[in-house]
Amino acid sequence: MYLPVGRVTKLVPLSLLALLLVILPARSWAQNKTEDKPASDAAAATPGATPPAEEQKEPKDQKQGNEIAGPVIVNTDLITFTVTVTDTYGRYVSGLGKNAFTVLDEKKPQEITFFSDDDSPVSVGVIFDVSGSMGGDKIRRARDALSKFIQTSHDSDEYFLIAFNSRAQLLLDKTRDGNAVLDKLTFVQTKNNTALYDACYLGVEKVQRGAHPKRALLLISDGQDNNSRYTFNELRRLLKESDVTLYGIGILSGNDAGSSLGMEGQSILDDLAGVSGGKAFFPRSAAEMDDIFEQIALELRHQYSIGYKPTDFANDGHWHRIKVKVTPPRGLPRLFVRSKEGYYAIPGSR
Repeated sequence: MYLPVGRVTKLVPLSLLALLLVILPARSWAQNKTEDKPASDAAAATPGATPPAEEQKEPKDQKQGNEIAGPVIVNTDLITFTVTVTDTYGRYVSGLGKNAFTVLDEKKPQEITFFSDDDSPVSVGVIFDVSGSMGGDKIRRARDALSKFIQTSHDSDEYFLIAFNSRAQLLLDKTRDGNAVLDKLTFVQTKNNTALYDACYLGVEKVQRGAHPKRALLLISDGQDNNSRYTFNELRRLLKESDVTLYGIGILSGNDAGSSLGMEGQSILDDLAGVSGGKAFFPRSAAEMDDIFEQIALELRHQYSIGYKPTDFANDGHWHRIKVKVTPPRGLPRLFVRSKEGYYAIPGSR
């Protein structure tokens, strides 16, 4: 709206009149443009305004299918972990309901508030030993067996590939192409020392940033470390604090099995896998190695995910022991449970 020029000139100097003639038409034009915009645009231009419900866009970090496009904030009171159930023959048992499980936190029964037995994809860190001790046909056998794991895995699994000798190196970051993982391992040369603990530490950090809530590491090595910056105890503590399950595959030759180094390597893999709720395997033949990799892939696809909020939870940093029991349905024999042994009550540690 314009002011009557004749009346204004009697009240203000000409310089101020000129300024008003510039500003007022500009304001009128801007208001008209805002009125011409759709309702959603006008609301977006006003701080605190909310567009109509039918025109609201999904937030960028909303879960889409089985992928998470951005960070998700969870309540640190919620303790989540995976559970593997097998029968007396080692076969995986799926299809159990929530009521079949009992969770004890420091011997106190807990109410299960989250439960799932879906065949959901996994963020998998493949940690491959390419040190001098993996020479000969060890690395070729391990690579061939890894292909069995990839063939049996979920189509939407996400892979990270870390190779290590004197130091750990990320070779592939966030790929769903399992063949790309195998291709990267085709021409690697085995040499130098072994930074196994550093490689596992890097693997935990990487898969925790993966797209899927379920996370696992495949550690393919003879289990001997002689060049890491991190210590065994530091890595063990990290695995206990994290929600990452580690599976160790010991690639041992005939001479390794009975040697002191071989026994030490087996003990390391057993311990690291055990504290994470996983398992270590020591195949004695190529056929047995193929079966083991396929078995791990099947286990990841038949796990239960359980969550609960501990009564009287306190972020005191103390270790809390978890015990999971399962009651088999009528007619089924005794069932066996494997999961993490506990957690540290630390904010953001799960």
